[in-house]
Amino acid sequence: MSLADQYRQKLVSADEAVKVIKSGDWVDYGEFAGQVRELDKALARRKDELKDVKIWSVVNPYPTEVNTVDTTGESFVWHSWHCSGADRKVVKAGKPVYYSSIKYSEVPRYVRERIEPIDVAMMQVSPMDKQGWFNFGPQCSFTRAVCDRAKVIIVEVNDQQPRCLGGYEEAIHISEVNYIVEASNPMPQLASPAPTDVDKKVAELIVEEITDGACIQLGIGGMPNAVGMMIAESDLKDLACHTEMLVDAYVYMDEAGKLSGKYKNIDPGKIVFTFALGTQILYDFIDDNPKCATYPVNYTNEPYIASRLDKLITINNIIEVDLYGQCCGESDGFRQISGTGGQLDFHIAGWLSKGGQSFLCLPSANKGPDGKLKSRIVPYLPPGGIVTDPRSVADCIVTEYGKYKMKGMTVWQRAEGLIGIAHPDLRDDLVKAAEAQGIWKKTNKIG
Repeated sequence: MSLADQYRQKLVSADEAVKVIKSGDWVDYGEFAGQVRELDKALARRKDELKDVKIWSVVNPYPTEVNTVDTTGESFVWHSWHCSGADRKVVKAGKPVYYSSIKYSEVPRYVRERIEPIDVAMMQVSPMDKQGWFNFGPQCSFTRAVCDRAKVIIVEVNDQQPRCLGGYEEAIHISEVNYIVEASNPMPQLASPAPTDVDKKVAELIVEEITDGACIQLGIGGMPNAVGMMIAESDLKDLACHTEMLVDAYVYMDEAGKLSGKYKNIDPGKIVFTFALGTQILYDFIDDNPKCATYPVNYTNEPYIASRLDKLITINNIIEVDLYGQCCGESDGFRQISGTGGQLDFHIAGWLSKGGQSFLCLPSANKGPDGKLKSRIVPYLPPGGIVTDPRSVADCIVTEYGKYKMKGMTVWQRAEGLIGIAHPDLRDDLVKAAEAQGIWKKTNKIG
């Protein structure tokens, strides 16, 4: 049977496709910008017919219909590998979102070996090519692992999805697909917020540590983005990219002639990533671009692989750090905000890289609900606060008041160094807390 005949045979409406989903099923909704849209609406229309359909998602960028029509989780139970702003709105509205803790580089194995079998996998893809392949678009991640584990595969073909070259595991063949649904939906536009003065100062402190030929990994958020934009405007040259998330800043870096990648130990010349989220400028840049290579996350984020890159510089955000050096990058007490994601993977890889460095950045303080200044360097993590980067792994912490490298330091040295980069108005309180916790004797001084 020709590819065209196979396509016509498998092409159905969204409402027809979701009829395969039964009460109690596990359903994968796709990843990042590849999360399904028309299939989501169709499944929501079956709310009164279904119970306990358990849905997997990751960094959901869209308001979802199943969560809009089912506010209790009786029909559709939402699960996330990494929570997003849209997920937090679902929680705020009173519906539970169940988070699964991960080390991102390991998720393909979790999917293939540990989690419940996936009854139905649904994902957005780009249009089929002449060889019969549907490209996963800017979310290679662990999509192939999901397809390998699924009993039924439904693709939602979006003519606005960019086609991202691999790498490997970046596509699925029509012969493996059960149903095809056609749609046309714009890509999610996730613009980074304009950098604050604090972001710019932190970026300045990090950029001064970067040298020609370095390989850059940027995490999500204003501070890493500010670093990328500052790099684009710097005199640095022959830089490279090996990252989990590709963002707009890399486009500006490349257009400024910074990303030759010629000194990369692996994938020379290639901008390597596992997923991309940003604005249209990014999606246009990665579409059919042979300079870009998308890989599964057990390649991009695996510390053994990433650390083979010399001068790997990793830059990620955290929410708070305590005086012992424990870093929380994902929760506010018991409230899950995001997830571990690949932060731990890359922080380890940067340290292991020859000439590499790993930075964890945060503002020194913010204003609390009462309007008072609240330190983001804390005596100890609050109840429920999640340790994203354990103190045995975390190294260089950066605020607008400086940077402190913790590896090899004693507990009192860490406390002293971290207090030295805390907000000046809050340092005395941190000194008193350190003394009360027995970190050092009162005769010790903060330098």
